[in-house]
Order: sequence, then C-alpha cells, then structure tokens
Amino acid sequence: MSSPATSAARTDRSSGTSAPTGERRRRRHGGRYVAPLLLISPSLVVLAVFVYGLIAVNIRTSMTDANDAAIATGREPATFVGLENYVRLLQDSDFQHSLANMLLYTVVFLGGALAVGFVWAWLLDKPIKGEGVFRSVYLFPMAVSFVASGVVWRWLLNSNQGDNASGLNRLFEMVGLGFLQNPWWSDPRWGIAAIALPAVWQLAGYVMALFLAGFRGVPEELREAGRMDGASEWKLYRYVIFPQLSPVLLSALIIIGHMSLKVFDLILSIADSSNYSTKVPAVDVLQYKSSFAYADAAAVGTILLLLVALLIIPYLVRTARAEKTR
Repeated sequence: MSSPATSAARTDRSSGTSAPTGERRRRRHGGRYVAPLLLISPSLVVLAVFVYGLIAVNIRTSMTDANDAAIATGREPATFVGLENYVRLLQDSDFQHSLANMLLYTVVFLGGALAVGFVWAWLLDKPIKGEGVFRSVYLFPMAVSFVASGVVWRWLLNSNQGDNASGLNRLFEMVGLGFLQNPWWSDPRWGIAAIALPAVWQLAGYVMALFLAGFRGVPEELREAGRMDGASEWKLYRYVIFPQLSPVLLSALIIIGHMSLKVFDLILSIADSSNYSTKVPAVDVLQYKSSFAYADAAAVGTILLLLVALLIIPYLVRTARAEKTR
C-alpha cells in the first residue's frame, strides 16, 4: 500500500511529463500541414486576388454612380449610392425582359439537353454494334466552340425569304413547309428559344456521357436480381436503374443550369448584341460597358453571380453532407 508521499510523487511525475508530451504532439501535428500549405499558397494568393478580390471590386463598383464616361475614366470621383442601381435595374422593363429571356433559354436548353442526352445514353446502354462510333458522333459537337457553331447556326436560322432565303428556310420551301419561314427567330417572346437549339445540339452529347457513365455504374448483380424477381426490362429500368441515376441527374442539372445563366458567346455569334429578342443579362453587361455605365454593368454581373450561387451552393452543401455520412 503506497504512502501519500509516494502518490504525490507519482502525480508530480505524471503531470510533469504529460504536458511536454502533449505539446510535442501538437507541434508534430501542426508541422504536418506546413509543407502542404506552402505548396498551395501561390494558388491561394492568386485565387484571393483575381477571383474574390475582383468580385469585391465589382460589388463595390455596383454601389457607386459610375455610369458616365467622366466617372468611369477616373476624371471625376464616384459617389456611393448603395443599392440604388439594383433597384433601378430590377424595375427596368428592358432588364426584366433580359431576365425572362434567360429563364426561357434555361428551360429550353436544360430540358432539351437532359431529354436528348438521356435518350441517347439509354439507347447506348443496350449492347449494339458500333457503339464507339455513335458515342463519338454524339460527343463531337461538344468539341466545337460556341463561336464556331454559332456562325453555322446563324446561317441555318437565317429568316430571309425569296431569292435570299437560306438555311432552314430554303429547306422549308423545298418540302412545302413555307409557313415555317415566319421569322419566329426574331420574335421578342420566343426568339431566344431558337438560340437554345444550338446549345442543346452542342451539350446533349456531354449529358449523354454523364448518364451513360451512370448506367454503366449500376452493378450487374442488381440487374440480375431484378430479373430473377420477374421484373420486365421496363420495370427493371424504372424501379431499379433509374433511381440510381439521381446523383447524375443532379450533376447534369447543376452543370447545364449554370452554363445557361452565363450564356454570352453563342448569342453574340448568332444574333447581334442589339437584338432585343435575344437579349440576356450577360449581353446587357457588354452594352452597359460600351456606354461607360460601369456601375450598371457591375450590378448586372453581381446579380448573375447571386443567381449562379443560388444554384451551386445547395449542391455543394449537399455534397459536403454526403461526404460526411460516408
């Protein structure tokens, strides 16, 4: 049986050695992160300055009255006006038309690319000869830039008639569908839908690749179990395979959705920037900057940033939560 003095000595020894040991452990774990942080520090600095720093400058500019050449060029100081530019833009009928065009473009582009890409992937999921050829053909438009495809589609969507008729209109004349020559491409309400058609053609192959990877990722054992339970091929896809594709569908929605919100080069390649029927917020930024309305251009850019953030942030939060539950 130990005496009180012996117990006190043990306590002193244990307390005297535990603190340095814990301190050394903390230093060792802290030093583990020094080298990785030094390696990524240049990228962090560039990201902080040229991404988040410029976003902050853009937001600051959007809250000033820098809407004329004198202020935009620095000859006169800008004045802080708060959210005045945002309120004026959101009440402007032209900007509301741009937002409506962007929404319509997003619906047509997103719906068309998802539908076409899903059908292509579903067909390629079945064993067919020449699958590699079909897959390459479907993916080829994605390799073409929006500017190059826009030039071609501008000719196809040309609404001139008579001797100057070209593209689809000449084809409509040949097959007796001349009523389709009406210039609905320039309609203020539906003209932007014509711009979405080239985008669907160009990105449907990418969506097909996403869904095809999802189809091929379903374990064969799961398919065989469904067949052994007496499920038909349609029920197998509907109740077994399709539910497994929800993460792929969400990824496709996020990718195509945020691309549709930032559409710019395709519109300018097909239609003129002053075309009212195909005007979207990204085109408004170009027009405002051309007229030295830098504050309005910055406000439109900030609005687009918020719209993209509303689409991306929930996806990132969901992904982070899914990673924690694994």
